[in-house]
Amino acid sequence: MQKIILASQSPRRKQLLEWAEVPFEILVKETDESYPESLPVEEVAVHIARNKAFVIKESTGLSKPILAADTIVVLQDEIIGKPKDREDAVSILSRLSGRLHRVITGVVLLTKEKEIAFAETTEVEFHTLSRTQIEFYVDQYKPYDKAGAYAIQEWIGVVGIKSIKGDFYNVMGLPVSRVVQALEKV
Repeated sequence: MQKIILASQSPRRKQLLEWAEVPFEILVKETDESYPESLPVEEVAVHIARNKAFVIKESTGLSKPILAADTIVVLQDEIIGKPKDREDAVSILSRLSGRLHRVITGVVLLTKEKEIAFAETTEVEFHTLSRTQIEFYVDQYKPYDKAGAYAIQEWIGVVGIKSIKGDFYNVMGLPVSRVVQALEKV
């Protein structure tokens, strides 16, 4: 498989590509992650991923395929971002407690010939979590760089997830099997 550029500094995306034995190098540029208010939530993650990919394309050209991704958490129709601080993380997890939410990862793969873009959605339901459990998780794991204030592969995922429908790795930040299929097409 041809070496690609991963336009992400996420350690989880890096780990998933390593597990899939996809050769890559990381290149990240500051990117505007805003989106039009009128954009349907299902399209937001792809919009942001596309912006990330095009920033890299503009600075490097397309000597190698560029892979960019963005993951959002959606509760009902509200996008839940990364927490600002401890209290925000506790508040977010309290809202997700006992409820079903969607994790949507937008993926964009740019080559000289084409653009492949898609979104993968996974439904996640938490058990009802106590305030003590939520505070323990936030204090121990400090999930401030994670959409929805949690990482499924950490303690909260092990003890707090009631059900998951869809790609587990999508919740980690990259639907890696679908990405590999896309890479094989290019």
